[in-house]
Amino acid sequence: MHESSKSVFHKIKDSRYATRYIVGDGIDIGAGEDTIGQYYEFFPLMKSCRGWDLPDGDAQLMESVADATFDFVHSSHCLEHMRDPKEALENWLRILKPGGHLVCLIPDEDLYEQGVFPSTFNDDHKHTFTIFKKASWSSASINLTELLAGLSANVEIKKIELMDATFRYELNQRIGVDRFDQTRTTVGECAIEFVLKKIG
Repeated sequence: MHESSKSVFHKIKDSRYATRYIVGDGIDIGAGEDTIGQYYEFFPLMKSCRGWDLPDGDAQLMESVADATFDFVHSSHCLEHMRDPKEALENWLRILKPGGHLVCLIPDEDLYEQGVFPSTFNDDHKHTFTIFKKASWSSASINLTELLAGLSANVEIKKIELMDATFRYELNQRIGVDRFDQTRTTVGECAIEFVLKKIG
């Protein structure tokens, strides 16, 4: 719930978002009503940010959007819904201008799915993600580092981070449950965030 809004708290503490990453004209893919564009006060170099969701078309293909249209692409908790995350990332980079940045948040499989797939917290999740593991409990697990290494687009990885500062590792034990979706709380992030810069 409102994962993009939650991410603003860590974004405003890192000057790169306001001065490099979220700059110019952008698009927020899969944002619904929670677009990063609503926080224009925190990103003063952002000129505009178009929201993109189901009524606009297939987020995996972005067919109606021309190549090199946007200065930045933002997406929060959308990639896990794509049939083919690699194809989706290729198209998100396709619509990005050279020198622009892709800022993407995805749920971490251990913090969010917590050992169960298909997901019981969101039945539309088609994949789970981890930064890197030798082996995963999930049959649909994707190592993010391997996914990014396999992209055909020329990119520079600026950041990969597990966003667990507000994840309460002992919460389940405290409230006496095996599993609890912490994204249902107002502060709980269960995400991996990565930032790519498109080169050439």
